[in-house]
Amino acid sequence: MSSDPLPPARTSGRRWDFAAVRAEFDLPDGFAPDTLAEAEDAVVRARELSGDRYDATDIPVVTIDPPGARDLDQAMRVERLSHGYRVRYAIADLGAFVTPSGAVDREATARGQTLYLPDGTVPLHPPVLSERAASLLPGEVRPAVLWTIDTDDEGNPVDIDVRRAIVRSVGRFDYQGVVNDVARGEVHPSLATLPEFGTLRRRLAAQRGAIELQLPEQEVTSDGNGGWRLALRLRTEIDAFNAEISLLTGMCAAELMLEAGVGILRTVVEADEDAHCWLRESAQALGIDWPHGTGVADVLSGLDPARPESLAFYADSTRLLRGAGYTTFDGAPPSASSHAGIGGPYTHVTAPIRRLVDRYATEVCLAVCAGTEVPEWTRAGLAELPSAMGTSDALAAKVERACLDQVESWVLADRVGETFDAVVLRGGGEQVEVLISDPPVLASCDGTDLAEGQRVTVRLTAVDTTARTVTLEPVP
Repeated sequence: MSSDPLPPARTSGRRWDFAAVRAEFDLPDGFAPDTLAEAEDAVVRARELSGDRYDATDIPVVTIDPPGARDLDQAMRVERLSHGYRVRYAIADLGAFVTPSGAVDREATARGQTLYLPDGTVPLHPPVLSERAASLLPGEVRPAVLWTIDTDDEGNPVDIDVRRAIVRSVGRFDYQGVVNDVARGEVHPSLATLPEFGTLRRRLAAQRGAIELQLPEQEVTSDGNGGWRLALRLRTEIDAFNAEISLLTGMCAAELMLEAGVGILRTVVEADEDAHCWLRESAQALGIDWPHGTGVADVLSGLDPARPESLAFYADSTRLLRGAGYTTFDGAPPSASSHAGIGGPYTHVTAPIRRLVDRYATEVCLAVCAGTEVPEWTRAGLAELPSAMGTSDALAAKVERACLDQVESWVLADRVGETFDAVVLRGGGEQVEVLISDPPVLASCDGTDLAEGQRVTVRLTAVDTTARTVTLEPVP
């Protein structure tokens, strides 16, 4: 299939911040003095941990993160063995810095996760930890939880080891940089096998029935002049391959927990037959081929994410992934343990700097792998995690959407009356959801007669930068 190139971003050219969004959601500004003092003390204590840990500083792990990120949770090395592959995945060890029930722990429990706004983060942990002492910055020796996962030739795990270690990242990369390196044949040795291994894992994901939606992300960046730039970011293969390493680790962690009968899983219930039938009808209406006997995962994997009908089908497929939550268990595995989007049991363990639940899940896995008792503070805290994470997930989604709405209104404020090319993502009522191509704006539009996947022209009739709204109408 051919793909249409993404349009260039358009800049607002204005000086605006997101203070109104922070105020609306009552986001915290900094940390209390006792929390900061405890974090500073933890940094001093952590310097004395090296002698009690496996020394993995000779393993040349590297990080892949968005440009400018400083809260680096993961560093990896993927290598080919004589039979199969070995994944080394070093995860920032927040357990080395956070005292259970201490000030840092209490604040992290209240926040749940790091919130990302275009003009700065609301971090889960004080920056002395999240951006410095706990972050896997290149050239720095850091405490980490080191996962070693050996697989067979097809990428299926055959041996799992997880232990506390000290590591030193030898390189810091971003996604597009690695894409360019691969194209030039100059990729870092620790990542040279990643495309090969990632391809195998993606093949296994399709076989599991994993539902992978490649909707492009709206991305807000500074224009360097006090304004903000909107762009659409398509997921690169390196994004996908990097994600497969994290997914593999989360699936291995879930396996350890289920075998031990204690832990917390990220779960999404399987969609019912009515939802699948509705999606088949959607595919037919969009002109997407869905051969009999083919699973939705295979259909999704074969689509070109730049085509309008693909975008509409991805949007419709989100209907299969409703009901996400966290499931805790202690004593026996839960009756429902699968994540429908992944095609099997899964848990969060790879982003403890940015997400509360990962620290707890990691402690369970460390204990299970070492054959020791799960720490009492971990067991006691598991029951409260689903509520805490559910609340923070909901807040994060609202803050992200509010920031995008704000930038969309700023970018379009001086363009009332103009027309724009767009694609209908969701239809079926008096209001449809459209994606404008340039600038990349997602908004509602009057459109009783508009069909999903249809290319349309819309006119901007009003903008309210205070309410963060734009009003569109179709051009006949």
